[in-house]
Parts: sequence; structure tokens; C-alpha cells
Amino acid sequence: MRHHPVALMLFAAGFGKRMLPLTADRPKPLIEVAGKALIDHALAQADAVTLRRKAVNLHYLPDQIVRHLQHRADLVLLTETPAILETGGGLRNALPVLGSGPVFTLNTDAVWQGANPLQVLADHWNPATMDVLLLLAPAAIARGHSGPGDFALDKAGRISRAPGEVRTHVYIGAQIICTGLLAEIPQPAFSLNLLWNRMIATGRAFGVAFPGHWCDVGRPEGIALAEAMLKPAPDV
Repeated sequence: MRHHPVALMLFAAGFGKRMLPLTADRPKPLIEVAGKALIDHALAQADAVTLRRKAVNLHYLPDQIVRHLQHRADLVLLTETPAILETGGGLRNALPVLGSGPVFTLNTDAVWQGANPLQVLADHWNPATMDVLLLLAPAAIARGHSGPGDFALDKAGRISRAPGEVRTHVYIGAQIICTGLLAEIPQPAFSLNLLWNRMIATGRAFGVAFPGHWCDVGRPEGIALAEAMLKPAPDV
């Protein structure tokens, strides 16, 4: 059996500028979709798989998220202060909680339906060949996303930063990533794109297409798109 991570990082520290004016007085993870906060949609996915350790990073209006999650004794909340650390710095800051092995990470500004995104990653993870496995969706059908894709995906599942017309897939906010390279980045705040680029260069960066439905809720208009996606299909 292939080993898969038992630790998860939930990213919840961002300023949510694309979601203004809704985030003027509350953090984006507390924006509601179908009557439930975005971070609760993410936690529902996490609760459906076996995890031993879960960390959540906070920065913008952190007290609101702390109050919202005060009943969750299984979560370690890490407030980044005085400056936000971005995805790479935030993950590195959480390693004393998560451990040194590969970890799941999950964004909190999206909604999923159907297959569990973390389970899909676990089912396709191969530590012998992979340093990162990204969950992807075809750009042409990615709800709430506009513009070109992020990556090209070859027949073996490897990702690359190809020219725009062949970048057919977008990253949809869930991954398994090895954390060893985090120690090599000198700056305190940085994006995980730096690690992805290094892993792409060594041929150990892979992607898997999500077989369910996904919607980006990074902008206000994404709320209605996500709620429409979540509605049960009408009886025929």
C-alpha cells in the first residue's frame, strides 16, 4: 500500500481582496455558500478522510476565525504576525505541528462536490516518483475561473509550465507536497510556486484531474456559481 499523508494544512490567512466588499469586515473563509462558511466546506472534506494532525493559518481578522472554530479541538490555529507568510512561508511555519513528511494542503476559497479531493490525491500519490501531486481541473470547464490554465499535463501525469495554449488545466486548491525544500527558501514569506517550479525541473511534479465538481469562490460572483453547482439535480 502506498503511504499517504496524515497531516493537513488549511490555508485561511489571505486578505480576500478579490472578494471585496464582502471581506471588508470579515475574512474570506467565513463567507457563506449555501448557508455554510467556506472554511466549513473545506473542513467537511477533511473530516471525511483519516488525518492525525490539522493546522489552519490565520492573519486577516484572525479573531473571527478563532471564534468560529473554537469548538474544533482537533485543529491547531496558527496566527501569522506581524506579516502574512503566503502559502510557502505559512506551510513552513506549520511544520512543527504537521511533521516533516509529505502533507495535504487545502485552500478554503472553493467548494467541491462528488469525489473527496483529498481521497483522490491519496489514491494517486506515489512517493517513489512524486514530490508534489496537484489536484487539477480542465480550464475550459472550471467554474469561477477565467483565463488560461496553469499547467500542461502529459500522458504520464507530469505537469509543466508550457505556453498558454497548451496549459489546459488549472490548480484547484488541493495537493500533496513534500516539505523538505521549504528549508532552502531564504525569505520568510513566499509562494509554494517556488517549490513547484523546482519539482517540475526534476520531473517529480504531477497532477491528477478531479473527477467531481469544483467551483472557485475567490470573487463575489463565485458564490452563486457554487450554490448552483451544489443544488440537487431536478427529478426527471
